[in-house]
Amino acid sequence: MQSRGPVAVTVGGQAYRLVASVPEEELRRLAAVVDARIREIVPRGKPVTANAVLLAAMSLAHDLEAATGEKQALEAKSRDLMRRLLTRIDEALDAEEPTAEAEVTVPASMASASKDTRGRGE
Repeated sequence: MQSRGPVAVTVGGQAYRLVASVPEEELRRLAAVVDARIREIVPRGKPVTANAVLLAAMSLAHDLEAATGEKQALEAKSRDLMRRLLTRIDEALDAEEPTAEAEVTVPASMASASKDTRGRGE
């Protein structure tokens, strides 16, 4: 991985210099998300405490777990719908396949010509 230089971000009114393997824009975006959550928790003009930062982190972790649960539920529903769809397709294809027991109807004109030919050749 390419080494990147430190990126300055501000979270909860505190300046930080971060070094990570992700692009600078991503670090800034993530820091802004955390900062926004802290601002939702801490009243304007009040100092940001370690407890407020922890609460913001817990709140974001809760959101992540909720989103992960929703994603898993949608994936399970999609798998179930796909399985049901494939079953219906298989059933439709099986219904269209001719069976070995199927009777073939021969027109009367062909049936009598067939008898005449057999009788003459013997």
